[in-house]
This record gives sequence, C-alpha cells and structure tokens, in this order.
Amino acid sequence: MINGFATKKGTKDWAEGHPNLRYNDLNSTGLVISQAGFGSYRVSLNDIHLNALSKALRAGINLIDTSSNYSDGGSEELIGQAMQKLIEAGDIKRDQVVVVSKVGYLQGQNYEMSQFRKQEGREFKELVLYSKGLEHCMHPEFLEDQVTRSLDRLNMDCIDVYLLHNPEYYLGWAKADNMNLDEARKEYYRRVQQAFEYLEKEVESGRIQSYGVSSNTFPKASSDPEFTCLEEMWTLAEGISKDHHFRVIQLPMNLFERGTAVQSNQPSGQTVLQFARDKNLGVLINRPLNAIIDNKLLRLADVEGENPVREDKIQKFIEDLVASETKFKESLVYTLELNTESQKQMIEYLSPGSVLISNWKSFTNYTQWYEVVSQYFSPRINSAIQYLTDMEPLPMPVSYWMETHVESVHRVLRAIDAHYKVEAAEKAHKIKGITKEADGEWSLASTLSQMAVRALRSTEGVTSVLVGMRQDNYIDDVISELSKEVGIKDRKESWQKLDETLKAENI
Repeated sequence: MINGFATKKGTKDWAEGHPNLRYNDLNSTGLVISQAGFGSYRVSLNDIHLNALSKALRAGINLIDTSSNYSDGGSEELIGQAMQKLIEAGDIKRDQVVVVSKVGYLQGQNYEMSQFRKQEGREFKELVLYSKGLEHCMHPEFLEDQVTRSLDRLNMDCIDVYLLHNPEYYLGWAKADNMNLDEARKEYYRRVQQAFEYLEKEVESGRIQSYGVSSNTFPKASSDPEFTCLEEMWTLAEGISKDHHFRVIQLPMNLFERGTAVQSNQPSGQTVLQFARDKNLGVLINRPLNAIIDNKLLRLADVEGENPVREDKIQKFIEDLVASETKFKESLVYTLELNTESQKQMIEYLSPGSVLISNWKSFTNYTQWYEVVSQYFSPRINSAIQYLTDMEPLPMPVSYWMETHVESVHRVLRAIDAHYKVEAAEKAHKIKGITKEADGEWSLASTLSQMAVRALRSTEGVTSVLVGMRQDNYIDDVISELSKEVGIKDRKESWQKLDETLKAENI
C-alpha cells in the first residue's frame, strides 16, 4: 500500500529539484504541479505504458490524471504499480506527485456490477441509463463504492484530487427524454450539490484531499441544453461551507476548441477561465492535441508529407492483397489444425484488403486513418501473424504465403498512409502559420504539438495541460517544451484572433 498524499512541501521540493522544467501552483490546494501532466485516457496495464509513465515522472512530470473507467480500471492499476516501483527505487516520494482520478461512468466491470445489483434489487440510486453498456451516476452511494475501488486499484490510501466525470450525461439523458430544460437543470444541480456534500465527507475521512468537476460542457454556450455552469457549481460549494474543498475543474481546450477562453457564458459575463481565475480554482486542460470538429477528430501535431502513390496504383495494390487473402481463405487455412471458429477469426484478421477495397478513400483525415490502423488493423494482423509464427510445424505453403502476404499488407498501408499524409501536412502547416500570427510567443515553439501546448500553458488561468504520453517521443516533445520559459498572461485577444482567423479560413 502506498501511504500518504501530495503535500505543499513535497511538491515544492520536487519542482525545485527539476529547475529545467516549468511548474504552477494548483491554486488554492497549495500544491505545485508541472505545467503538463500525464494524461492516462488510453493507458492500460502493460510494460510499454508503465515505462512511459516512469520516464515521464523521472523527467519531472508530477501530475497524473486518470479515471475509474480508463481501460476499465487498468489505467489506475498501472499508475499504482508504476509509482510503487519508483518509490521503492527512491526515484519519487508519494508526497511529490499529485494523483487525479474521476468518477461517474459505469462501463465494463462497473456496468456488469450494476446489472448484478439490479438483479439483487440493490440498484444504485439516481442511475442514468444512457445507452446499452453505458450508465452514469453521481449518487453518494455510488461515489462511496467507487472511491474504495479506485483506491484499491491505485494501491493508495488517498487520492489528491477527485472529480465528478462528465456529470452532464444527466442533461444529455434528460434532453433525449424530452424533459423540460428548467426542470432538468434544477435536478442536475441538486444532484451535483448532493455529490459535493458527500465528497466533503470523503475529505474529512482522509480518502481524498479535494474535489471538483471534469466536464466537456463547461465551455459551451449557456443556451446549450447540456451546458454546465461553473458559477452555479461554485455557488453550490459556497452554500455547503465557506471552507469547502471544491478546488479543481477539468475541461477540453485546444487551438480549435477555444470556448473556455472566448465564450462569455457565465452569469457574471465572464468566460470559464476568467471565473476560475477569480475564484482561485485549478484548471486542468484535456484534449490539448486532439481537437473535435464537427464530430471529427483532428490531431494537432506535425505530419511529414510523403510522395503520394497514384490512386489507381493504390487500388491495384489492394486488389493484389485481396487476391492473396482469397488464396488463404479458399485453400491454405484448411491445412492448419484449427477449429471452425478459429479459422473464421484467422481469415478475418488477415483480410484488411477486403475491408479497404471499396472504402479506403472514405476516411475523414489522416488522424482517423491513423487511429483505424493503430487500433484495428495492426493489432489484428500482428496477432494473427504471431499465432502462425508460433505454430509448429507450420505447413511450408502457408509459410511462403505469409511472407509475401505481410509484404503486401505493408505496401498497402504505406501507400494509403502517404495518401492521407499529404493533406494532413498541408493542414498542419497552415494551422501553424495562423497560430504564429495570433501570438508572437506562440510562434517560438518548434512543433505544432509544442505550439498547441504553449498556447495553453502561457494563458493565465490554465494550471496544467494533460497530454497523452504513451510513447517516448511524446514525452520528449512535452519535456522539450516545458524546458522553455514563456510568459503567462491574459491572452484572450490572442485566442479571439485565432478564433476569427481559423473561422475565416474555414479550417
């Protein structure tokens, strides 16, 4: 068990021990955190991610953000294991690292647990039935259960910052159910207040140090049915106690999702960032490099353009790949000692050409193509090839086929990759140019990803930027940026200029 929690002295000592990086006060908590934190959204329990987190911490990052539903709890488990090893090695102390986790989602194990409780007549109260396989809840009974489970997975006795995770799911559910908006909002904030009151008790018990809210709808227009009002939440916390522990918020912000800095959506006429700054709230930014535009994902990072392959040649490459897949499907697979189900799976995993033949040009951008390859095609192909490689003895015809088939797969993926990189490289170059024009200090960053992080960390009111650092090059990119001094000031004019230019350019 990892005992203790982050302290003012521990985090201050950590920052002083890494003078090459930049840190901020986590506002009223008194803790000191790196201007970029380790975002654990797609981090799971494996050696690659464990090594990545360990490298980031050793390099000076001392903020880790996770949630109970990230990798179905695997993210929290990884953090616990990584920190335990580093503590035992003497590389870090518990009081030097700030751990943030979140609560609200019922997916995976949580969803199965919820269904079991329903069967037993112990359904969680005020459960939002959002969709099949997904529920949401912020009732005290659920919060108590989840704090315990998160602490167990983290192998800790205290979480430094505990956030309600996208509570606006209630508003989305109410909208779909055609509930009156005023009634929905009244019930929404009643539930939030109830959750705050319970979280104050968790602070008293010592299982969390402070709490807050992570919401994707903080930056939305106040007229939006799913809008979450920060000022209203602050009023709720103040009503509980003047010494409340509502200390931190988290929300999306990037070069394209700029509402946090430019949308005056609070009753006071302020932006979310202005209100948070006035109330000394810590502000953690998520999705700094992953902009969602018209429900499409755009990765804010440099892309090296490549010489594109002619479209007719790509089509021919795919047709050749399909012919290879057909040969395996119609004859070679039957030479392997596999049952019917395994045969079907092997054919499916080794047939990317059959999927791409008619829709390889339908991906919205390079980001979507990259995601599909890395999350779908590559894992399946690698798994199937590894399975065949481990078979003894592997029939010689299959062995010969596998060698040429792998080459054919790589040829197709490389050709399509180059096709999408051309447009992506042009767009990245254009975005960099516009961002440079918006603010002189932003223009000094080396890469688009560093520029995106700099725009955020240089904006007064932003405490830390949560970046997915699952790979060494991602970590190196962030550490390089944090090693550079940059002025922190009110940059609303820069964000407004960026907003106007990007809209005018229709990017």
